[in-house]
Amino acid sequence: MLRRAGASGMLALGAPAIAAAEGFQNQSQAPPVKPGQEPKTESQAAQNYPHPPGVFINRPLTQVSTAAEALLDDLEGRACDFFYNEASPKTGLVRDRAPAAGLSLSRVSSIAATGFGLTAMCIAHKRNYLRPLDCEERVEKTLAFLLEDCPHEHGFLYHFIDLTSGQRMFGCELSSIDTSLLLCGVLTCRQYFAGNTRIEALANTFYRRVDWEWMLNGGDTLSMGWLPDQGFLKHRWDIYSELMTMYLMAIGSPTHPVVPQTWNALQRPVVQFGGIDYISGVAPLFIHQYAHAWCNYRDVRDLHTNYFTNSIAATRAHQLWCLTEGRNFPWMDQDMWGISASDSRDGYRVWGGPPAMGSIDGTLVPCATGGSLVFLPAECSHVLLQMRERFGDKVYTRYGFVDAFLPKPKASWFAPDILGIDQGITLLMAENLRTRFVWQQFMKNREIAHAMDLVQFHPDPEANSQVL
Repeated sequence: MLRRAGASGMLALGAPAIAAAEGFQNQSQAPPVKPGQEPKTESQAAQNYPHPPGVFINRPLTQVSTAAEALLDDLEGRACDFFYNEASPKTGLVRDRAPAAGLSLSRVSSIAATGFGLTAMCIAHKRNYLRPLDCEERVEKTLAFLLEDCPHEHGFLYHFIDLTSGQRMFGCELSSIDTSLLLCGVLTCRQYFAGNTRIEALANTFYRRVDWEWMLNGGDTLSMGWLPDQGFLKHRWDIYSELMTMYLMAIGSPTHPVVPQTWNALQRPVVQFGGIDYISGVAPLFIHQYAHAWCNYRDVRDLHTNYFTNSIAATRAHQLWCLTEGRNFPWMDQDMWGISASDSRDGYRVWGGPPAMGSIDGTLVPCATGGSLVFLPAECSHVLLQMRERFGDKVYTRYGFVDAFLPKPKASWFAPDILGIDQGITLLMAENLRTRFVWQQFMKNREIAHAMDLVQFHPDPEANSQVL
């Protein structure tokens, strides 16, 4: 899972922030769960249910209100401002986080946030949220800097790098998943700015130099990363999570592809809650969002499931779980729900459910519903609208929603920061809900279509009938 850096004040100071960041990514094991709530294997789930994972009741309402549509348009514009203003004009690298108000002193860039930022420039260009020429120039400058000035090993970049120099920070890992999120943005720009020969050439070079075979490190699945003084991390991306698009890019690589069998080597455990069963690890909701931000899995399935329907089921189960948590936190109800990895009053937390993980305290996380807009459009857009209407500029700022907030009577708390990847997933999913634009651009990449063919994706004639 992804790791975010610590509080922005610490980041401005440098190395001490690594203590706050430690442990958020590459966890050695899944958080403990209560007996009987452990995920089951696909075969175990199949013995108990006459249908595959992801099938459930309650058809999602696909229409959003006029007020919600206006909110999403405004939110997207503010998010694009974040990715433009909180990036270095010299390098194009995007800050990992920035304050909702005031000037940021942080020099910490996240390559994952930069991947979202590259995609944001495509959205801003298309919708004229920013001057189109500024967007195109920023993309070209960013790609050039990533290739020419950022240290890498076999094409993979370090997780956190200096905003102006591109140098590694905090002794962090060379990250396979974060490089992949960056590459998603690179490949989106390659298609959207087709005709700009420099952008196309830079994007092609970036993709072609990523050595996926090296990251396998002799195994059947990709390593989570590499450290110069220790070598490969011992943990692998081997359980269903946000990893799907990473594997498609690896299988479809024009220069260093991994064999298609890696796709089926992934474990796909099944979680069950409230009569809903779906493929998932014990992890926050964002794992069901990131895989769908760029790659369009609607109306197709592989040998295992329809992943889009699966994420609808996961989001519905999360909604129901939040309603059960409302017994402890009365502000959580149909109008106000959603918990994913986020900031909290006591620092960064990896929390969510079902099953419950982390010390849940009633903190709400806007990107939990913002990143799920394409799965439950009416419900998620309604929650975002209610958050803004009830709490105003405490939660909705110059860059959109703050990262998290706790609306506890007489003891409320509102996060002071905006996190790049949380703002990014909300932006991309809002645009996909409204126009499918990001999906359309990314799916033009022939390497992705080729990889999906190799792992036996095919049209799913039952995609609609699965949602009763």
